[in-house]
Amino acid sequence: MDKRDRIVRRIARDLRDGDYVNLGIGMPTLVANCLPPGIEITLHSENGMLGVGPYPTDAEIDADLINAGKETVTELPGTSYFSSADSFAMVAGAKRVVIAMEHTTKDGGHKILPKCSLPLTGMKVVNQIVTELAVIDVTPKGLVLKEIASDTTLDAVLKATGAKLTVAGPLGTF
Repeated sequence: MDKRDRIVRRIARDLRDGDYVNLGIGMPTLVANCLPPGIEITLHSENGMLGVGPYPTDAEIDADLINAGKETVTELPGTSYFSSADSFAMVAGAKRVVIAMEHTTKDGGHKILPKCSLPLTGMKVVNQIVTELAVIDVTPKGLVLKEIASDTTLDAVLKATGAKLTVAGPLGTF
């Protein structure tokens, strides 16, 4: 299974029927394609759309309907539109922030570090990190390893991570 597929499928497992979800841009937008049967969520796009539908067929393309990644989308019945300022205010009130990312850089370098080296868009807002290797909870006491991929080992995950990980009880797999 492709790395990105593994990540989005794992994230989709945690979504619950009726959730309102901002999927960000890039890889997270693929999560909507992997929802378990019977799970309906309302998707929010940061450019001011609540009720984002699936990617359109060629016959359905409307260049005015785009997500935050500038990809054409469809609208579901009841979709609402609002300013990007209101949209970002909605995101700022998020209850559960999950980061979807590949575990290492293309050359195998660490991406999960003791301290962020990139400009921050928010401090202490991330609740969980999901990679192709692991599911890591972000807690006030540090990073807690909850699950590892079924085709990896604890040692491999620890070596691929630049920050200290605490292993939580019995380690789950995905």
